[in-house]
Amino acid sequence: MKPNNQEKIVAQNKKAFHDYVIIETIEAGLVLTGTEIKAVRFSKVNLQDSFCYVRHGEMFINGLNIAKYEMGNLFNHQPDKVRKLLLHKKEITRLATKVAKDQMTIIPLKVYLKNGLAKIEIALAKGKKLYDKREDLKKKDQERELKKY
Repeated sequence: MKPNNQEKIVAQNKKAFHDYVIIETIEAGLVLTGTEIKAVRFSKVNLQDSFCYVRHGEMFINGLNIAKYEMGNLFNHQPDKVRKLLLHKKEITRLATKVAKDQMTIIPLKVYLKNGLAKIEIALAKGKKLYDKREDLKKKDQERELKKY
C-alpha cells in the first residue's frame, strides 16, 4: 500500500529565493495533456523565468518549459505554451488583489508529482533590491564561518 502524501520533486526554482522575498506559498494543480504529463514524469521541466498571472478570473503560468516527449508522435505538445493553473476562485481573487494593490508578483517555486498528479507550488513574492541581496549573502557567509569553528 502506498503512503498518502508521496511526493516526487520534478523541478525547483532555486533562484527565486535569491531574487524575491517569499510572503506566502500555495499549492496549485497544473492542466496538462498526455505527452506533457509523461515529460513531467521524466523530469523534463524548466522553471527559469516563468511567472503567473490572472486573466478573466483564471490563473495562468507563462514561461514554464516542458520539453517535448521523446516517444511522442504527431500530436506532441509545444514546450513553452501558456498553461492553466487550478485554484479555487477565492484564492485567485485574493491573489489578484494583492498583486494589484501591493505590487507583488506570483512566481513558481517547484513542480512535483503528488499521488500521480502534477502540482506546482506558487508563491506570492516581492522583488528584492540589490542591497537586500547583498545583505543576504553577507549573512550566509557569516553563518558558514560560525559553523566552521
